Amino acid sequence: MADIRLQRADPEYATRAGSSNAHFLLPRPRPDFSVAEYWQATLRGGVSEINALGVYGWYHLSAGQTASRIAHEQLTAEERRSLARAMLADEAFALHFLEDVFAAGHVAGTWGDVSQRKGTHDYYNEHGLEVMTWSGGANTVVLMGDAHMRPEDAQRAAATVRLSLEQLLDVASGRSSGVEFPYTPQAASTPAAFDVCKNQKIELRPEALRTNPVAMQYGLDVGTQVPVPSLESGPGAMPRFRAEVGAFVGVAGLLDARYMDGGYSDLDTGSGYIVGGELSLRGGYGLDGVLDESGDGLVFFGVGYRGESASSNEFNDSPFARQGGSLTAAIPGRTAFTARLRMPFYLIPGDLLLLSPMYLFAPGAYQQMAVTAANGGLIPWQSGRATRFGRFQFVLGREIGVTFFGVTSDDTLLAPGPVLGQPRIVQLRSTYFDFPIFEYRPYRAFDMTQTSDLVFQVFAVVDIPDSQGVIFPVGAPEIDLDRVYSIGVRLIFDWRRYF
Repeated sequence: MADIRLQRADPEYATRAGSSNAHFLLPRPRPDFSVAEYWQATLRGGVSEINALGVYGWYHLSAGQTASRIAHEQLTAEERRSLARAMLADEAFALHFLEDVFAAGHVAGTWGDVSQRKGTHDYYNEHGLEVMTWSGGANTVVLMGDAHMRPEDAQRAAATVRLSLEQLLDVASGRSSGVEFPYTPQAASTPAAFDVCKNQKIELRPEALRTNPVAMQYGLDVGTQVPVPSLESGPGAMPRFRAEVGAFVGVAGLLDARYMDGGYSDLDTGSGYIVGGELSLRGGYGLDGVLDESGDGLVFFGVGYRGESASSNEFNDSPFARQGGSLTAAIPGRTAFTARLRMPFYLIPGDLLLLSPMYLFAPGAYQQMAVTAANGGLIPWQSGRATRFGRFQFVLGREIGVTFFGVTSDDTLLAPGPVLGQPRIVQLRSTYFDFPIFEYRPYRAFDMTQTSDLVFQVFAVVDIPDSQGVIFPVGAPEIDLDRVYSIGVRLIFDWRRYF
């Protein structure tokens, strides 16, 4: 839930995270790559792809250069405070990225499309990864990551963070352990402004502020304590995994039962039940778990075929109706084509669809709205709740199903007549709207390209009838039909194939 809270505080949080590799280690190009070669590869200004260790080194160097001014210059109290604030701000920012390199999903390397990057990140963070540090030796450790980090993972990161802080404090106080950090009078008295969210390369520093062998050694002292990253794409690389992100096609089958009170006629008596089934083809785009398991960005449109049994209650309470079985049911058994749409919403159902033209002239703002919608909406009452027993979510407004009974078939209804004992046969059409309210997913599996879900839903139905005329007896007066409201439960098996 931490990611969700950050997203609500900062609408650009997820879009920045998805467009930058600043939190990941660069993969090694070959097995015999040394720590010095790797450290240099992460820091080449204007050349190196943005990466966690490079960002740490860039800002740690800035903090050290500012600290050197504190140690060597005659400063007023205000000047000292200004430099100290700049130094600590740069170091705090640097340490965020240093801590990132101790998450398993950040060590395994990041390349490929968005689905592979996120899937690989999530898999190794959850299941762990055996690593060794650049200091070598026969010992290895198993790292978890992010929300799955254990106390021992945090302790490893904390020990390296402490070393970084000790270096900085030694420079600021003028202490040295054999090699003195070079005094850098050109260092600014304000925090550095390298924007790691918008740049895809490590920023080239001004000539006077570039690294040198002494400063590089300070970085290597920290760098030897971090995990050795995996190899880049090719032989020996860590296996990649995918997330449920991207276009898909799928098949869904469902069984449901619903309860209703009465029928189409106000003369219908008693409550009853209807059971139904549906098979559909779906196509859409998956954004499941963009930030974490609380998110649900699934978008799809499906078409299918639905069948329903006759209702268990009769069209009236006469002896004839009670003996008539399905022929005298308040609602007859029927089949029809159906359509279903699912889409998250920002504030009110359907708002992303209505505002879709906004993407043409304000794509950034629309994308932020979509990310917020995928993670529970502006009012976060639709965020999922993942537990060890399954995933629970309130989904009212995210999905609607429409079934068109009587359009492709001749449906008839036996309805009470104006005179007792003279029922009428009515040609019937109806439009059936169903709205899922709450869902529970006890089972979910995903491999490299396909996913399968088992979903239980509580749903509500509005069935709007439209009489096409009385067939028998000829000339009998028309009948006014009432809407039927019902509530039910369904079991869905959903399979999707991602591209």
